[in-house]
Amino acid sequence: MKVSLHHAHIFASNLDESISFYQEMFGAEIILDLKVGGARNVMIVIGSSKINFYDQPPKDKDRGSVHHLGIETDDIVALVSHMKSKGFEFRKPVNNLEYLKYVMVAAPDNILLELFEFKKGKGSGGGQFEKLTSLR
Repeated sequence: MKVSLHHAHIFASNLDESISFYQEMFGAEIILDLKVGGARNVMIVIGSSKINFYDQPPKDKDRGSVHHLGIETDDIVALVSHMKSKGFEFRKPVNNLEYLKYVMVAAPDNILLELFEFKKGKGSGGGQFEKLTSLR
């Protein structure tokens, strides 16, 4: 089972300002820009690392702007099973979308993790997910 940190997901109180900052300071490139869950989501790449911005101010000021860390795997069933065997509890089952399977779980210090597996040969978002999956 392969596992890698895929992205950090951040709330943005001013999405355009946030994107401009990372483009101007670090040469970031937009690789995904679409509406997900009722809000605009923009993913940028800086070198080999990705940040996903959610067009919404932080919901909980005490938690800061980081919503979750995205952990990609090639076998979500095995990863979830492994974590359950180590005592981690999942509140919901794995979501099965057109282009990926994912589930959320809390890590130590209440850091929210998004565990996901891209489906092979599937895509959505006008080719944007194909570009996203090619940047592994």
